[in-house]
Amino acid sequence: MLDLLASGFALFASVNNVLAVVIGVVIGVVIGAIPGMTGTMAVALALPFTFYMHPITAILLLVGIYKGAYFGGSIPAILIKTPGTPAAACTALDGYALAQRGEGGKALHIALYASCIADVISTLALIFLAGVVASFALRFGPPEFFALICFALTITAGVSGSSLLRGLISAALGLFLATIGIDLVYGTTRLTFGEPELMSGLNFIPVLIGLFALPEIIDAVARPDLRGTGAKPVGARRASWPDLKRCLPSIGRGSLIGVVLGAIPGIGAAPAAFLSYSEARRKSKTPERFGKGAIEGVAAAEAGNNAVCGATLIPLLALGVPGDVVTAVIMGAFMVHGLSPGPMLFEQNITIVYALFMGILLGSAVLFIAGRLAIGTFSRVADIPKAVLFPAVLVLCVFGTFAVNNNMFDVLVMLAMGMVGYLMLRLDIPAAPFLIAFILGPMFEDNLRRSLLLSNGSLEIFFRSWIAVLFLALTALSVVAVIRKNVRFRGRPPIAGARVDPESDTAAPPR
Repeated sequence: MLDLLASGFALFASVNNVLAVVIGVVIGVVIGAIPGMTGTMAVALALPFTFYMHPITAILLLVGIYKGAYFGGSIPAILIKTPGTPAAACTALDGYALAQRGEGGKALHIALYASCIADVISTLALIFLAGVVASFALRFGPPEFFALICFALTITAGVSGSSLLRGLISAALGLFLATIGIDLVYGTTRLTFGEPELMSGLNFIPVLIGLFALPEIIDAVARPDLRGTGAKPVGARRASWPDLKRCLPSIGRGSLIGVVLGAIPGIGAAPAAFLSYSEARRKSKTPERFGKGAIEGVAAAEAGNNAVCGATLIPLLALGVPGDVVTAVIMGAFMVHGLSPGPMLFEQNITIVYALFMGILLGSAVLFIAGRLAIGTFSRVADIPKAVLFPAVLVLCVFGTFAVNNNMFDVLVMLAMGMVGYLMLRLDIPAAPFLIAFILGPMFEDNLRRSLLLSNGSLEIFFRSWIAVLFLALTALSVVAVIRKNVRFRGRPPIAGARVDPESDTAAPPR
């Protein structure tokens, strides 16, 4: 073991490899901080530049970009509520509220600390638990995926705010729009109205930007104080040790959730971030603070988000199966350099594997330094007047949306979703349940129908595996808990600071 570690360190310890990690993380943070520019796009664009590099240098550059982009997406999500990825949208729920209170600096630092801690935990899981976690992930078939997604959909209750009904309406709208496109089972078109651009469905980047960023811009323009300053000052105060200590349980749970879900191919970071956020809210003694500026919400979302990064490499390295779209691109880099991920990689090139592990660990340290520098640089956006900030954000939204597919139709989708998001904002309908349902809807439908096809329509297939039964039981328990909570909540007096019913002439009593 020590000989292998020494050989791996000797192979990794070169200036080119260290520079590849540093440059990759910095590029990833910058790309992630630009709305619409995703980590997938950055890794795909960087892939051709790695063809003539040493295999370790090339792969570490791509992994560095991957790591940096996950954290970078939290910066605009917190400062201007413009997440570039679905996972960063979860960070915006509490991060933007903290920024509006002038505590953006604390939110950014907690996001960085949570990201780095989760990244280290995820990398250690990759190093020590790759075989165990990968073998568990292999047990997931369509019934297990369906049960897992059923449980994940119960998250919508945790992010519905004060009205479960409005949250369910939002989730139903998300599920409805997720059905647009070609039916994956029978190949028929649904809700396309003869428009070829809709045959592939709605791309999540235009939907995401339109739903979260544009309503804030429209709402700001509708106000008479457009000429005022933009966001509240970020503040020089960093997150204190008591702040971080309070967030450590949420970071630990989020890291565990991210590792498990990241190791299951096809799940991705968004469900991990929202599930981590929902668990943090459920465990909190003051769940009503979530969505209104709870620092634990930021920590949980970023931990679940970033823990996925290392975990998605587990099935790639151990089984040769990419965990998500980004690792599929990284798998291409392995192939280009004559390496085949999977069990034979550990048999024939174990020294390269250990060298990669060391580079990935270094990436966690580099992420902390690059994140600190990025916070100081990008936080100055709070000093920009609204009259300058919002037009600039709008330009970035249009550019980022167009850059996804080089298609103006995506820009039109973003504008349409912006109007829908603005109506939801005015009607106090939360956007988070919509996004969760929109992301999980296709997986929910696909795995349900595949399971029923495998069993010729029999529901017994969902009870043949202990994994599926476990997640279905957790789903039932979660639904019962939500119903009981809402029944109890109706009998409580309104808390201090809650909005007063305009038809009532009595104020809410203090707690």
